[in-house]
Amino acid sequence: MYTGTKKSELKIYVSNLLGWRTNRKLIVIESDDWGSVYMSDKRALEEMKAKGIPLHSHYLKNDTLESNEDMEMLMDVLRKHKDASGRYVVMTGVNVVANPDFEKIKANGFKKYEYELFPETAKRYPKSDRIHSLWKQGIEERLLVPVFHGREHLNVQRWMKLLQEGNETLRIAFEYGVSTLPREINGEELTDLRAAFDIDTQNDLKYLEKVIDIGLDEFESLFGFKSTFFIPTNGPFNNNLEEMLSKKGVKYIGTGKIQHEPLGEGKYKKHFRYLGKKNRLGQMYLTRNCFFEPISEEFPKERDWVASCLKEIEIAFNCHKPATISSHRVNYMGTINPENRAEGLKKLDQLLGAIIKKWPDVEFITSMELGDIINGNS
Repeated sequence: MYTGTKKSELKIYVSNLLGWRTNRKLIVIESDDWGSVYMSDKRALEEMKAKGIPLHSHYLKNDTLESNEDMEMLMDVLRKHKDASGRYVVMTGVNVVANPDFEKIKANGFKKYEYELFPETAKRYPKSDRIHSLWKQGIEERLLVPVFHGREHLNVQRWMKLLQEGNETLRIAFEYGVSTLPREINGEELTDLRAAFDIDTQNDLKYLEKVIDIGLDEFESLFGFKSTFFIPTNGPFNNNLEEMLSKKGVKYIGTGKIQHEPLGEGKYKKHFRYLGKKNRLGQMYLTRNCFFEPISEEFPKERDWVASCLKEIEIAFNCHKPATISSHRVNYMGTINPENRAEGLKKLDQLLGAIIKKWPDVEFITSMELGDIINGNS
């Protein structure tokens, strides 16, 4: 990530050296976490704080199921800008398809996990009652096109084990419709519950194969097409699961340039990835090289996200690489905090305008389209 220093600039140039090249100015915007519930609502946020649960993350303070207004306002910004092909800017929504069914899990005494598809979740959120149809509209207009992130943004096996053990923090959060938290009431760090495909033992893989199998079927049923692209939630992913992805038609896998493969028992194996690299099944790895997280609290407030992202795009183009931008859903969510959405959309509008002004020949494409282009199919 570019931080304004020569050292960070050099690192980005080096990280862009290997992999597929092109003379086209291609940009992909990948936005993770759609369809999931992180914080259920503002009341839950305030009451859990009052009970002593540490809720310091900007995700917990701002991120919830997308609302009708969130999606409509985002698509309005995308429609304001056209690329060299004459088409509107397109964003790839990296989506989960389901959330825990808290009522059913409680009714069975925490013995069995149950899920509900996100349109069912939306029925409990009056401001989100049209999001399924809005996703279909986004697909039809090629503004907001979904790809598969997982069935849930939740490590189900870890979560259920902790609930069954009576974990105090998670039992309190459960009553508010919240599944994942980073810390306990006493401040101790919880195991990563948002990394859906992380494993504690090799025995976890059989369950995760079912999650992928069912999740991709649910995705096709909800959106009307197969997702040929997949990014695992939070990153960890055991490569034995690639075979199930392949069977289900996934041709492209989003990954960090250094992939940390979980092997179980707390062990991880590092793999070096680059854009266009293929695995033994012929699936292609696609990597990100630009970052736009304008409401993040993990960086100084004075950070100029528009300028830093433009610099990262410039370096990518100088290296004859597509620019793939990471920009999470939380940047554009306003149900809990409308100012959060206003700031994120304002910065996005500025970024898109600056990109098109600086590179009039730019083309905005989806993650799946990028994979097809690299494969010579477009």
